[in-house]
Amino acid sequence: MTKKQQFLLEHNKLSPLNLQATISLLSRFRIEKTSLFKDNDWPIDKLRRPFILWLTSLTADEKENINEKEI
Repeated sequence: MTKKQQFLLEHNKLSPLNLQATISLLSRFRIEKTSLFKDNDWPIDKLRRPFILWLTSLTADEKENINEKEI
């Protein structure tokens, strides 16, 4: 399991349904917030809050478009 997958599992375990994430959302987050990443690590304590803030800033259409690219 990758560090990204571990982050996803932990985040989704702690989150209500409206804040559930996908690999596609995490990938887009990493692209848009490259300054938060120094390597391939996904530390939950460092990234979860910025991820939630970023996730809640997306519209429903933006989330849907990002997730459609996963399919």
